[in-house]
Amino acid sequence: MCGVTDLRAYLTSLDPETLAGLLHDQAERDPELRRSLTARAGVREPEPSTVGPVLDTVQRLLDSGTRADVAPLARRTVERIRREGDGAELRRALGLYARACAARPPDPVELADWLGGIAMDGRAEIDLAEFAGPLGEAGLARLRSHVDKARPDPVAERLHEQLVEVSGDVDGLVAILAKQLPRMEASLRIVRVLRAAGRTGEAIGYAARALKQDPAEAALADDVLGLRRAEFEAAPTPEHAEALIDALVAAGRRDEAAALLEVHRRRVAELIARRTVEHYREAARVLRRLRTLHRTVGRPADFAPYLADLVATHRRKARLLTEIRNARIALPKE
Repeated sequence: MCGVTDLRAYLTSLDPETLAGLLHDQAERDPELRRSLTARAGVREPEPSTVGPVLDTVQRLLDSGTRADVAPLARRTVERIRREGDGAELRRALGLYARACAARPPDPVELADWLGGIAMDGRAEIDLAEFAGPLGEAGLARLRSHVDKARPDPVAERLHEQLVEVSGDVDGLVAILAKQLPRMEASLRIVRVLRAAGRTGEAIGYAARALKQDPAEAALADDVLGLRRAEFEAAPTPEHAEALIDALVAAGRRDEAAALLEVHRRRVAELIARRTVEHYREAARVLRRLRTLHRTVGRPADFAPYLADLVATHRRKARLLTEIRNARIALPKE
């Protein structure tokens, strides 16, 4: 009994917070102790979710490519979670139901009616892109009629935006998002919508305006860099190279920017090869810009040896050398 007495004395000597911590840790390992303590405290233990295993089953069936129609089970689970589940389970259940509908499309009009009811109660955020295939034109038209009747309710407005997006109406979606400016989230979406549509120039314009408002916006700066890179890859002109150089320098990637100076050097060589006064004059203008770009990328010292090699190669072209001097570029001393 001495040991028990000593243990009781030790426990009695502990401060309440330490004792509570020890007891709680033990209860976490001992279900019987936990039930006893929660009963004494009058605390109701949260019941474990019963829909999780159902969702796991639906997912396994879909992943395995089952031929069974699991859409009815997935829909019943969504409806059950709406009554008693949480947001995370509801989002998962809706995603699985969308997959089940894609595998076995239900009646599109009936699906539109059901989705409209689910969305308009405000508990679930429907991702219409997931249901666009099963809905088809008929289902989307039916859902659009529900949404138009409910606008300008905020939920209906969000669904309207999604309907415009899944329809592929880029201009319509941009017009909706433009009303949400100057929110940065709206700017980012406009840029990405235009980029996905292949409208790179417009995307760059929106991105540039947004960056003026918030130059530190990293996500937008990344988009600008990606857009400039895509623009250059589609048409590797000196103008596009220069724009990409500026974006790379802004991102701190000067070595990569410096590699692009070769585009301007090739352009100079092409112009000189045409052997006309006009082309010599244009080559001199490109050279002057190239000198500035060497400073931009942090390589000003590299311009002089490049120019020296160029002049040495074309030293017999007196008119070219004259145009270079006229462009206020000092020729290397012989």
